[in-house]
Amino acid sequence: MKNKDQLTRRSLLSGAIIFTALVLAYAPIPGLRQAIVVVSGTELQEPLQAMEAKFKQAHPNIDLTLKFQGSQELVNKYLNDQNDFKPTVLIPANGALLKELETRWKTQNNSNPFHEAPRPVAKTMLVAISWAERGKALFPNGRFRWDRLEQAMQSGSWDKIGGQKDWGSFDFVMTDPTRSNSGQLTLSLWLQSKLGGTLTPTGLNSANAQSLVSLVKRSVYQPPRSSDTLLQEFIVRGQNDADLATVYESNVLYRWQQSATTQGKPYQIYYPNPTMETTSTAAIVQRDVDSGKANAAKQFLDFLTQPEQQAVFVQYGFRPVNASVDLQSVPNSPWRQNIPGSEVKPTTQIIPLPDAPVIEEIQRLWERSN
Repeated sequence: MKNKDQLTRRSLLSGAIIFTALVLAYAPIPGLRQAIVVVSGTELQEPLQAMEAKFKQAHPNIDLTLKFQGSQELVNKYLNDQNDFKPTVLIPANGALLKELETRWKTQNNSNPFHEAPRPVAKTMLVAISWAERGKALFPNGRFRWDRLEQAMQSGSWDKIGGQKDWGSFDFVMTDPTRSNSGQLTLSLWLQSKLGGTLTPTGLNSANAQSLVSLVKRSVYQPPRSSDTLLQEFIVRGQNDADLATVYESNVLYRWQQSATTQGKPYQIYYPNPTMETTSTAAIVQRDVDSGKANAAKQFLDFLTQPEQQAVFVQYGFRPVNASVDLQSVPNSPWRQNIPGSEVKPTTQIIPLPDAPVIEEIQRLWERSN
């Protein structure tokens, strides 16, 4: 009987040791837990949220919190320390905004704001969308033209530009260029088309530039702070309240089916020529981020650039930064859905993004216009 009890106790003890070993092997170790806060432009909100659970499962020692703001707003709030949380990673819609942040930070603090060089995550480009019938009236040859858009805004009503009288007023939608990257790109491309040549702060002080920005600001009612918010409003408002918008290709590809369902017919995509490509770029910041948090943040960025996650970005309409991912091979890729106007390899010219002084001058023009 005594031997039997000893065997039972030994079995229980062995089981307890094995159980404890398994717990220690798979459970997060309290002393090694790290909490990171990722602040991204709103254009990445849905794909990042779709990947969140997978990252947490693969990295149980990292507590990930996602926050979303307009890209220019994201930079300004970080520089002015206006958040009620402490960011670890910033992912604005393009790397130029991080260069702007770096320049301003060094001026104020005489130090590097980032732990390492920023990394590209996903890319897209600026496109225009219009409801099919109205797009044909505005662009009879099927090609987007800034001068036709300006003419439509000056005339104010569709019957004066080849549309039907019962279509009413012409309504253009874009984001707020003081808060959003897509609004900045819209005005940059439009002003470059209007003025000719490369934009400069001096050239933007011309009467033609001021007149165009004033016309746009008077015509655009309460511009949204982010591209995805704009597109959702565009779809809900429909043809009577929103005729044409400039927004990211990623947004319009992902929400195309929603437009077809909500309005009974989808919108048409137009690629301005030239246009600008914007790359969502991630930076691990220095302020309030120690080496432990920085290492956890690096794991998150490594995760985002792996083929599996790059494929998720493609499903949400983004173009991958990982060359091994093919747009048309990804399951549920929007490039396999015959979306009107979409192009796997657009023929439009891609031109460089405007530099920081030009963007600052465009923002000042917008703020001064009435």
